[in-house]
Amino acid sequence: MSEPTVDRAHYPPQDPLRTGLAGRCPRCGQGRLFKGYLATRPACSNCGLSFDFADSGDGPAVFIIMIVGFIVVGLALAVEVSMRPPIWLHMMLWLPLTLILGLGMLRPLKGLMIAQQYRHSAQEGRVDE
Repeated sequence: MSEPTVDRAHYPPQDPLRTGLAGRCPRCGQGRLFKGYLATRPACSNCGLSFDFADSGDGPAVFIIMIVGFIVVGLALAVEVSMRPPIWLHMMLWLPLTLILGLGMLRPLKGLMIAQQYRHSAQEGRVDE
């Protein structure tokens, strides 16, 4: 699944952080990476890069669990210690916040992981025999 030889003069290196978080093609920075919320397009409409290499797996979800968990648990503990609200108020505060943060971060982090895969030419592991 290696990329075909490409004239790099036409495609200067793109910042993976900028292109990934924006959901843009990691090679040209112009074409869209996603065709739906999380589904990747087959190829870039601008430069033609095939997105067959794009397999972020569960990576974005793992990072989101760690980040959102840290934020929500920290806030919930701070509110509990300082105000001692009833459990229904905790539910009203933390469930929507967890959903909003989790879903809001999923697409940008998936784009970032795909951009990093492209930048570092990441491929599936192989066993040399």
